[in-house]
Amino acid sequence: MIKKCLFPAAGYGTRFLPATKAMPKEMLPVLTKPLIQYGVEEAVEAGMHTMAIVTGRGKRALEDHFDVSYELEHQIKGSDKEHYLTEIRALIDHCTFSYTRQNEMKGLGHAILTGETLIGNEPFAVILADDLCDGEGNGILSQMTALYERYKCSIVAIEEIDPSHTNRYGIIEGKEIEEGVYKITNMVEKPDPEHAPSNLAIIGRYILTPDIFQILENTPAGKGGEIQITDALMTQAQNKTVLAYKFKGKRFDCGSVEGFVEATNYFFKKSNL
Repeated sequence: MIKKCLFPAAGYGTRFLPATKAMPKEMLPVLTKPLIQYGVEEAVEAGMHTMAIVTGRGKRALEDHFDVSYELEHQIKGSDKEHYLTEIRALIDHCTFSYTRQNEMKGLGHAILTGETLIGNEPFAVILADDLCDGEGNGILSQMTALYERYKCSIVAIEEIDPSHTNRYGIIEGKEIEEGVYKITNMVEKPDPEHAPSNLAIIGRYILTPDIFQILENTPAGKGGEIQITDALMTQAQNKTVLAYKFKGKRFDCGSVEGFVEATNYFFKKSNL
């Protein structure tokens, strides 16, 4: 069983400025919960209780959110507002949260490498909190852990996108070995549409085997001068199996205003608010 989930959360959230000038983008609320709480709940559903969060300057609110607020709880204890804290208290009571800082913004690959000290030598999941997902039946990460139990290899979640948007994503090419599961033969970071090997885009859910850390240490900076996780996974795929999984469910790019509004409307319709 995979026990740990890594949350890279050091980015600036520039697409949401000025809202994210003093507030982490991971704390942007969809209805009454911040994005990162949705991610933690997805990880817990998949059987993970150790949350490793890579932060940066100005991200103290993340630590405060997953901590007990004695003053607040005392103030609302016994009132009709006490139930609002039930979900977050359950996470605090049942999960362990640890943090480390990414001192330089050198890309997702570098952020994952920074988290090695929190993960150690074991397979782990990665959630990008601004990719908010709602699985069909089981959550996306639960679907992926079930696949990992069968194949014991690194897995990336993918979805079909408009071919004109390939320059926003890592794009995979592969051979479908069962319905919705591809053995990766090529990965390209944000290719122009005319050079994209497919329209299958990697989204913010990964399961990674621990050898990825050594590969990342030896991965040179790629597109944008950043250490790209797609480059490291391509190296891994050349030596062993790496799978791409077309997940069952919906995904919202809450790093964009359009995706954030779409997610808010979607979850409002699902809620009893």
